[in-house]
Amino acid sequence: MESELKDLSSPAPAAAPPPRPASAAADKDDRPLLKLEPEPEPEAGAEAPAITPENLAELEKRFAAYVRRDAYGSMGRGELPLGEKLLLGVAMATLVPVRVVAALAILVAYYLICRACTLLKAPNREEEGEQEDYAHMGGWRRKVIVACGRVLSRAMLFVMGFYWIDETFRGASGGPEKAGKEQHEEHERPGAIVSNHVSYVDILYHMSSSFPSFVAKWLNFLWLVSSGVITERVREAHQNKDAPMMMLFPEGTTTNGDYLLPFKTGAFLAKAPVLPVILNYPYQRFSPAWDSISGVRHVIFLLCQFVNHIEVTHLPVYYPSEQEKGDAKLYANNVRRLMAKEGHLILSDIGLAEKRVYHAALNGNNSLPSVLHQKED
Repeated sequence: MESELKDLSSPAPAAAPPPRPASAAADKDDRPLLKLEPEPEPEAGAEAPAITPENLAELEKRFAAYVRRDAYGSMGRGELPLGEKLLLGVAMATLVPVRVVAALAILVAYYLICRACTLLKAPNREEEGEQEDYAHMGGWRRKVIVACGRVLSRAMLFVMGFYWIDETFRGASGGPEKAGKEQHEEHERPGAIVSNHVSYVDILYHMSSSFPSFVAKWLNFLWLVSSGVITERVREAHQNKDAPMMMLFPEGTTTNGDYLLPFKTGAFLAKAPVLPVILNYPYQRFSPAWDSISGVRHVIFLLCQFVNHIEVTHLPVYYPSEQEKGDAKLYANNVRRLMAKEGHLILSDIGLAEKRVYHAALNGNNSLPSVLHQKED
């Protein structure tokens, strides 16, 4: 891990892209790398630069990967025209209650299904006090849980306004699970699905598509990476066709959907093939991206939209070279660049630390910390 010092006083190396309505994307593949140059640490006692409305435009240039450019503005608090306010009012009085009830019904139904399938079934526990783990459960119980989980996840997406999903498969004739089995017969089965991270909706899509195994302990995610648990699970999924495939978002946080952040190496340390998937959310009024907006506000606005859109591109299984197997950073970076090229995404060198700083500025903090965060490889 290494510490990086970042400030807001240096000029922005790249401008933010224009708003992305519907499905517009850049045609060029040689997009610039949005990068923040490190600056010297300020002297002891020096005040951090103040956050003022005047430098908000500068902030948006420097933290372009997290800037909302839809009709609702930064943090979803922009001034809305009267027509939009009327639409929101009507939707909150009619559409939102129906969708909330339907979503709760789906959650309760799946909870009851899982409880029934795990009844009298002892969970896997390696150590006392650990979280219950049914990841390795097999037989009819797992088949029922997976099948119902996929159907109900798709139903949840439908309730949220994603009535249809535009999917493109490049070099594969089926979804991630099917493609994995075919590749296993011909070459090797991928150990993980790697995807860009735009919204919590991403999880619902992947559950409906292939129902992979996610990292369960979000609060201990960094510990899991360092301890090698993810590597073991990716390797197991690669070697055992009956093991659930891992699903990882190597960026570690969400963006506005136009950028691709640096990848963490957890998904690539196992030296196993990976299946890259690119998600895109075209929009006209409200962006489904969860970048710089509160969770409650985002859910309400998302449910107020009658129709939401999602486009998915499944790339062929990526098989690492011998050089990439020996260098996880190289492996991760090559997959990242491929996804950026195929998804028309801009490479950005910023991460979660800068996202926190940008959020702090938007929330009205009057100063910016000089030492941001210890970044993890």
